[in-house]
Amino acid sequence: MVKKFTANCDFGGRKVPVTLYVGDPAIGSHPLNFQNKWLSDTKGGMVPLNIMQSFAKLVEISEKNRVSFEDLCAYVIEELKASESIVDDAKKAQSLAEKKEDKK
Repeated sequence: MVKKFTANCDFGGRKVPVTLYVGDPAIGSHPLNFQNKWLSDTKGGMVPLNIMQSFAKLVEISEKNRVSFEDLCAYVIEELKASESIVDDAKKAQSLAEKKEDKK
């Protein structure tokens, strides 16, 4: 099952959110290679290097441990979302605490 996620891609120094789709890549192929090429050729943008490197590492991990690349991506994406949620909740709690302190 193909997974989708949004990444802030680079368009001449301007960051724009782009939806990318990830599925099991062919052996020896980068999972975002074709999308990155399309983005570059047709839209003048590119997937950030750190995202390309991260997905290359995930392919390596999935092959080494013989686990589904798609399942591994889904797990990582869900963990990142959970981490972002925790950070957002902590910021909200800090803001509420500061407002409460200001009222005293």
